[in-house]
Amino acid sequence: MSPSLQDFLDTYSSPLEALSSPVRPGPVFPYPQEHTNWRDEQRAWAQTATLFNQSWHMNDLYLSGPDAKTLLSETSVNGYETFSGGRAKQYLAVNEDGMVIGDSILFGLSDDLYAVVGAPATMNWLMFQAEQKGYDAHLELQLGRLFAGEGPVPKRLFRYELEGPNAQKILERAVGRSFDPIRFFRMGEFEVAGVPVQALSHTMAAAPGAENTGLEMFGPEEHREEFLQAILTAGEEFGLVRGGSIAYGSTLAESGWIPLPVPAIYTGEGLRAYREWLPDPGFESRGVVLAGSYRPDDVECYYRSPWDLGYGHMVKFDHDFIGRDALERMADEPHGRKAWLVWDPDDAQRITAGSELGRPEQYRPLDPYRMSALHHDEIHLGDRMVGTSHVHAFTVNVGWISLGVVSESEVSEGDVVEIQWGDHDGGASNPYLPDHVRTTIRATVRWSSPGPRS
Repeated sequence: MSPSLQDFLDTYSSPLEALSSPVRPGPVFPYPQEHTNWRDEQRAWAQTATLFNQSWHMNDLYLSGPDAKTLLSETSVNGYETFSGGRAKQYLAVNEDGMVIGDSILFGLSDDLYAVVGAPATMNWLMFQAEQKGYDAHLELQLGRLFAGEGPVPKRLFRYELEGPNAQKILERAVGRSFDPIRFFRMGEFEVAGVPVQALSHTMAAAPGAENTGLEMFGPEEHREEFLQAILTAGEEFGLVRGGSIAYGSTLAESGWIPLPVPAIYTGEGLRAYREWLPDPGFESRGVVLAGSYRPDDVECYYRSPWDLGYGHMVKFDHDFIGRDALERMADEPHGRKAWLVWDPDDAQRITAGSELGRPEQYRPLDPYRMSALHHDEIHLGDRMVGTSHVHAFTVNVGWISLGVVSESEVSEGDVVEIQWGDHDGGASNPYLPDHVRTTIRATVRWSSPGPRS
């Protein structure tokens, strides 16, 4: 019998110890780091347009069959009364206690075919529920390069993100006609160079001063090159640049998406069967590595509710779903709130010097271009801990930012808080991290994405 996540956890004294064991850093995005230089690639999505390749790094789970929509509805907080082909939503799964397992983008490719795209946590949950409860649904998983390791990654569809204020103009030039912009989180269909393409309207980077400036376009993998060349040609007049993995990983500084929350699956007898079903090695056993200055006594302290991550508006009590009763009880309770934490420029300069040059002191290295999603650093306001930061990133448009969850009852917009920068033990237990001293970073709390720097 193959080892499971539960077997992995049982070799440690607690789930917290298991997820804190050092693991060699995983693979990076399977794309060039830069096509030109990452600063111009960041600047372009605010001023002209940037094209990102999203084809290979994410997992794709296709669902079809009579019970496919029911399976989606009964495993997520989202409402589905009007969901059909041509629409999309951010699928959000929680456990019976209402704590988040994960989120992905759900595409209605047609009225009887759906695709969930993103990281493994939600897809594993869907496949387990389909198998255990006997839904009449067909599920097909296509692994992305981040989660499949090296080697070929066969995909049904290519996927590109066109981001920036000139996105609509470029698309119209590529299609050969003008048309109304696709409504936010709706999908449109057209042809580019004879290639049938679907597009989801959303934004990855929240370009200042423009709404709905992103288009996630996908079509048959065998026609990738025809599509790509047509988009690049159409974009020449409008300042289009190709974005590499450095710029791609930093988009979250502006969009405010907190990726890869710790899946709320590591405790409770009710989830033991799921932990025994999940394989080891797997994302939940080897891909979730806890780091940062925050070090509670229990792994459940890392769990987050939908409200904590800015997803409260997604919770719809118009259908039965796993975790509904718990969320109904929690709805009127105090919650955490997602915040942008804009670093003080002097502290940013000091941290940069101390992490890259080791002067005057060695600080924890910065990881500004990859998603530092599993760092959990304490946030203090005066002598009180008021939340945790989860992500840090830099763009030329806004500077250094952390994304975090703070206590809405204790923190107000404009407050200057302190991020406790560094691992809880100064890196002593992690051979892949240099020893360092902890320090603080002053940061200003914002409830929405900051605009470009003056």
